[in-house]
Amino acid sequence: MYAVTAATGQLGRLVLDRLKGDVVAVARDTSRVSEGVEARHGDYDDPMSLRAAFAGVDRLLLISSPELDAARRVAHHRNVLDAAVAAGVTAIVYTSFLDADTVATGMTEAHHATEQAIFVSGLAHTILRNPFYGDAFLPQVVDGVIRGSTGGRGLNTAFRTDLAQAAANALTGPDHLGRAYDLTGPLWTHPQVAEALGLSYEEVPDAAPGAMAWLNGLVRAGAMERQTPDLESLLGRPAETVAERLREVVRATRQA
Repeated sequence: MYAVTAATGQLGRLVLDRLKGDVVAVARDTSRVSEGVEARHGDYDDPMSLRAAFAGVDRLLLISSPELDAARRVAHHRNVLDAAVAAGVTAIVYTSFLDADTVATGMTEAHHATEQAIFVSGLAHTILRNPFYGDAFLPQVVDGVIRGSTGGRGLNTAFRTDLAQAAANALTGPDHLGRAYDLTGPLWTHPQVAEALGLSYEEVPDAAPGAMAWLNGLVRAGAMERQTPDLESLLGRPAETVAERLREVVRATRQA
């Protein structure tokens, strides 16, 4: 039996849509689980609920906690690991983040600590180091123009749909235990996407709000240009490109 934690989140829902067979959706609010899927209450803050939710589960997908505080996030994940061991789960797949194997600070602090906890847990495991979601970086088209503040540098984002399929494949496939995958989407730049769609591109001063300005700075520094074949390998096909997704968005907008 398979189980997916955080099953009502955006990634969890997509994973469930792609799983076939005996699967359990573990969620804090089971009323939000789609019909036709077995739902069990499991709260990252309630270890006993997690242990009960994992009863009879063989393989577990641990979708990382949305908690921003690193210490609390790690505590959530340790609760899941302890409950999984107690319930007799034999293997775990964890959605980590790129570079969490080597960087133990900042965005990857909690992921690094969780990976280390998994390694000493005794559980067979697969680590999925996800990139930033492409959904959040999809360029906007205004009057036939794409504008950006990334200096023309590349982004290795991937869409949730592909990362969900990769997670489902890793959870159910026979050859992924003991492996870590560094997942990157097809490298893209704003000017390249504009050219592919026959649009104009304009580089503008960075006036993005909040965290997006920081992310644009990462892009301009070349921090999101790493490429690996791991996502395509897990999918068994090429990952969706930003140009493909944006072309569909533009077509739908014109037809509306």
